[in-house]
Amino acid sequence: MVAFSATALPAQAAPDSNDPGGNGHGNKNPGSTSALHSLRAPVTDENFYFVMADRFSNGSTSNDDGGLGSDPMVSGFDPTKKGFYNGGDLTGLLDKIDYIQGLGTTSIWLTPSFKNKAVQPEDKSAGYHGYWVTDFTQIDPHLGTNDELKALIDEAHKRGMKVYFDIITNHTADVIGYEGAARKGYTSKDAVPYKTADGKEFDDRDYAGTESFPALDPETSFPYRPRLDKNEEHLKVPDWLNDPTLYHNRGDTTFVGEDSFYGDFFGLDDLFTEHPKVVDGMKDIYKTWIGKFGVDGFRIDTMKHVNNEFWQEFGPDVLNYAKEQGKDEFFMFGEVFDTTKSFTSQFTTRNNMQAVLDFPFQDAARNFASKGQDATALETFFAGDDWYTDADSNVYQLPTFLGNHDMGRIGSFIAADNPGSTDAEQVARDELAHELMYFSRGNPVIYYGDEQGFTGPGGDQDARQTLFASQVPEYLDDDLLGTDATHATDNFDAGHPLYAKIRQLAGLTKEHPALRDGAHQHRYASDGPGIYAFSRTDAEDQREYVVALNNSEQPQTAEVPTYIAKRTYTRIYGDGADEAKTSAEGKLTVSVPPLSAVVYQSSGRIPHSKAAPAVVLQEPVPAQGDNGRIKVTADVDASSFYEVTFEARTAGGGWQPIGTDDTAPYQVFHDVAALDAGLSVEYRATVLDNGGHTATSPGRAATVPAPVLTLQKPVEGSSVEGSVELSATADPEMASHVVSFERSVAGGDWTLVGSDDSSPVYSVKDDVSALADGTQVKYRATMSGPGFNVSSEVRTVTVGQAPQPDSVTVAGSLNQAMGCAEPWDPACAQAMMELDPADNIWRLTVDLPAGKYEYKAALNGNWDVNYGADGAFNGPNIVLDHPGGPVTFRYDNSTHQLSAVYASQQPQAVSVAGSLGSELGCTADWLPECEQAQLALDPADLVWKLTVPNLPAGSYEFKAALDRSWNVNYGANGVPNGGNIPFAHNGGPVTFRYDHFTHLITAG
Repeated sequence: MVAFSATALPAQAAPDSNDPGGNGHGNKNPGSTSALHSLRAPVTDENFYFVMADRFSNGSTSNDDGGLGSDPMVSGFDPTKKGFYNGGDLTGLLDKIDYIQGLGTTSIWLTPSFKNKAVQPEDKSAGYHGYWVTDFTQIDPHLGTNDELKALIDEAHKRGMKVYFDIITNHTADVIGYEGAARKGYTSKDAVPYKTADGKEFDDRDYAGTESFPALDPETSFPYRPRLDKNEEHLKVPDWLNDPTLYHNRGDTTFVGEDSFYGDFFGLDDLFTEHPKVVDGMKDIYKTWIGKFGVDGFRIDTMKHVNNEFWQEFGPDVLNYAKEQGKDEFFMFGEVFDTTKSFTSQFTTRNNMQAVLDFPFQDAARNFASKGQDATALETFFAGDDWYTDADSNVYQLPTFLGNHDMGRIGSFIAADNPGSTDAEQVARDELAHELMYFSRGNPVIYYGDEQGFTGPGGDQDARQTLFASQVPEYLDDDLLGTDATHATDNFDAGHPLYAKIRQLAGLTKEHPALRDGAHQHRYASDGPGIYAFSRTDAEDQREYVVALNNSEQPQTAEVPTYIAKRTYTRIYGDGADEAKTSAEGKLTVSVPPLSAVVYQSSGRIPHSKAAPAVVLQEPVPAQGDNGRIKVTADVDASSFYEVTFEARTAGGGWQPIGTDDTAPYQVFHDVAALDAGLSVEYRATVLDNGGHTATSPGRAATVPAPVLTLQKPVEGSSVEGSVELSATADPEMASHVVSFERSVAGGDWTLVGSDDSSPVYSVKDDVSALADGTQVKYRATMSGPGFNVSSEVRTVTVGQAPQPDSVTVAGSLNQAMGCAEPWDPACAQAMMELDPADNIWRLTVDLPAGKYEYKAALNGNWDVNYGADGAFNGPNIVLDHPGGPVTFRYDNSTHQLSAVYASQQPQAVSVAGSLGSELGCTADWLPECEQAQLALDPADLVWKLTVPNLPAGSYEFKAALDRSWNVNYGANGVPNGGNIPFAHNGGPVTFRYDHFTHLITAG
């Protein structure tokens, strides 16, 4: 039997004798030690200021070029280009620390500040951002010195502020090339497995998390042979980073599947984080910055692209070291760029990390404050917070944010989401977003410049403007919110309305700390745009704060439930009645102006409960969204402020706490991924009321679910030829899994295709070249293990090219708006699509009024063959929430998927960048900004096209580069940052086509 402690995280300390949940005074159940308070870790009340040092303030011009001379392609310094160092430094941060602190900042978070490779010629940009590290022991000379960093940290500490480092654990600068090319496309582990130094194939996942690892040979162990320039063989510091066998060496990632863990990020050397030398080396690096410089915490880059075993060792070990140095509030949080809580929460539960950046919050906040979506969406969002609850962490620790240096600024989102709106409306929506962030659970993060109304046309370089006067032409065009200022001047205006609002919010939450880390209880949500209301209550103070936010453009009134009946609540924020009294049912009537928020505080404490309410567990069930967890829910038979502690045990084991929830509905998602399928786990819940009374539920048992297999490839209903790739994933994933693939030809028996044991994506290939065109083949994946024998869903494909139908109609409720006589008319000529022989895609562009429509693809002018959502035969209707104006429908008969595409979704520019640049008239090859290589968007079909009248004969390679840079590019098969596309041309005219829906660029 697997020991229960294998999955349980460290329990909270038992309450002391003075704790109402302990064994002392006030506990009406003296035998219970299971009633705990909801955890509040040391960092639940920080106000972060996230700043890119190069773009904040230029305190010293002497370090602008980093001591590398005047050539920008050597030094990386060019203040006229957004992709180069602009001159900001640590001295500038120290000089402007009053400005930062004036916002109410309690923690400064710096983008990576270690020494970078100043310029990577392949990218034609500089390492100003800090993510191309060569020396992990030294501050980048463009930003200052180690001593200047220490001075900044010391000054911050004197002021009661903390300093956080943005750190990288899984890659370095692009130093390693490969035999034959500096960068190559990704090669999977199934195609070319790793080999030991003596030539034996192995799966690295079998060794991850252990202290052993096979010896490797750079010449024979990897799919590509790593190569270093002679003058860069010892470029990296510490020196262990110069060992090429400590890198994955598999080529560039496409950011999906296996290669999201193993591939190089745009050529950056991807470390072998499964190797114990890398784990130990990274721990040593960052312990030094804690011990010698007093850094208070880390934000960890690209956390989801690193294997779980790395975090399970790195996080606890570094945290323990920090505490040994007296850093009791040391805090680490990771970047997990995903909006699914069931996934992002795995890093704080299963992987033992303290917190992750709250990307789901950013998405929800934008939808509410900027897009004006239904308030009920926020109710649904906050209801998922219990995914983060376990024995040593919860949602209150998460840093929340509205925009950042990668995705873009909240100001730019608001401008894009509300075209034609006034500056006053945009500022109001910006303030509403900040009100939601400051008043709801989590640690708010201000991205530098947001307090000055910075915007920009997009993310990455377009969202990295300087606070000091800029010389970058693209920045000078920005329209800032709340001011007539531009980027041509310094923007350190403490009187800016957004700076003033953020300062006000920080001050209010400091005065009323329950607004920072009190229990966040949902109260009310309008069915459409309108009021979302919640309360915040401190477990000790027991005063209730009611927060109501209105995202509509009209005043709104709501009756908001509270904990207290017939009690006066006083307004402490916003515009509205100074006081309001709850009804006999405990409802508080609040009126909220458009795009605004109000906060009311109860005049007294929540009345003490006279006895603990009854608590009963619902049946524990496997959690939807994460098959490695069990959802455990407790029903409490009363309505007041309660805290419910959940415990679990396996046969023969003791009860262990698995989390405490302080908001209804009371639930946890217990991680059982490491337990054997079929094992029985027993649960119980203990409720603690605000009078110190407790009650414990009867126990209920659940069985650890069997893993779920999901086929990733092939696509259901697709056409296949030759070699067919089959791939599957398992939930939960284990390195010991072995997945088999089977096929059934034309309804025949299931036969084995092959098996794979290389996690995390299992794949084999099937040869269908001997099968006749039109043959249907079914595929499935199977797996067995202790306590389970499971199969995936079945997917059916057809051998050969699928014959095109005679016609395809966009048939639905929109037909009359197209000019048809009636809705849902499969024979309407105006709704029929046109087949493009260049790519075998059917397309139709129409101009439709705004509205919500439903439609399907009807073939051959009737309903006999039709496809709905996700390309399902006779499937459900496809829903289109149309803003009004032109829309292009595209139908792919190989997948049967009908989709709506908009011009607004297109990039600003697309170029065919490659070895043909000189022949096109560019000054050099591979220039994404070259005008002669730019494609033009055809509004009739939303396909980008470039016709070259007479391209000389030759063998070329090319890719699609978006927005005149390499930041976003697509290669072979439409893969992000994929391999070059070869093109053998006999000379003469050629047309390049790029479809942004598929990211495919072709020549023909």
